[in-house]
Amino acid sequence: MTTDASATATEPNLAQRVLRGFVRWFDNAAVDTNDLRALDRVDWVRVVPFLALHLACLGVVWVGFSWFALWTALAMYCVRMFAITAFYHRYFSHKAFKTSRVLQFAFALLGAASVQRGPLWWAAHHRNHHRHSDTEHDLHSPVTRSLFWSHMGWFMSPRGFVTEHANVPDLMKYPELRWLDRYDLLVPAALAAVLFVLGKILAIYAPGLHTSGPQLLVWGFFISTIVLFHCTVTINSFAHRWGTRRFATRDNSRNNWFLAIITFGEGWHNNHHHFPGSARQGFRWWEYDVTYYVLRAMAAMGLVWDLKPLPLALRNARLQSPRS
Repeated sequence: MTTDASATATEPNLAQRVLRGFVRWFDNAAVDTNDLRALDRVDWVRVVPFLALHLACLGVVWVGFSWFALWTALAMYCVRMFAITAFYHRYFSHKAFKTSRVLQFAFALLGAASVQRGPLWWAAHHRNHHRHSDTEHDLHSPVTRSLFWSHMGWFMSPRGFVTEHANVPDLMKYPELRWLDRYDLLVPAALAAVLFVLGKILAIYAPGLHTSGPQLLVWGFFISTIVLFHCTVTINSFAHRWGTRRFATRDNSRNNWFLAIITFGEGWHNNHHHFPGSARQGFRWWEYDVTYYVLRAMAAMGLVWDLKPLPLALRNARLQSPRS
């Protein structure tokens, strides 16, 4: 009886759980993984900001449309998509090229502005994905789990919230990246504020643009961010379900030409799983890879260097049988 009473006394009540969830909006170090039963369940309090991002897109009904707002949304999509594909993915996760510490942090900030968590969290989970791709240890495999879970459910669970620092020892040595990973929500909040203030200024000094603070906030931040998010995570879900397989990898990765368009080259996912270390994911000349083209331009300017190619020995290795 004493043991049961003690366990009940230490179990957090509803108010405590809500407070902990609120703290975790701003401080990722506060994630609790002690309750193993809840690790793979959606933590609804923790994901309120994510759900609010979707609902905020409905604000377009009130703020209306302007070409300036649309082009701002497109620019925010392109810049942040490149930060995710080139730096969060190919640089932080796979070390496919090198750059300076200043540019490393600059693109880490842009990646965090995408509302896709910090660079350490992103890289740690992605490295785990490659290590256990499409097995029960892969948190977002559509092969072993549902399509919804692979697309977005996994990162809304306590297990998905955790940054597995053991997977990124090379990145842990940078205090600025550790700070950014812990307080990543501050960056998109600052971006949203900047867009709102910019819209207010333009409404006064450039009325011909027909924009406003609320309009630029809804289009430039909320709509752009939600489209960016869902396009990015199609690689976790759709690119392991639909497409073609050139290489006989151990997982169900697929090359998908449409996903390659909306993710700047990430859709050549079977290529990527064949050799993850390459800075280029479109292995053939006709496989467009916008991320790689921009990296080549940055390399020409000396901003990045040592872009890793696909080794010649692997170009025709492990080709998928046409009958499989």
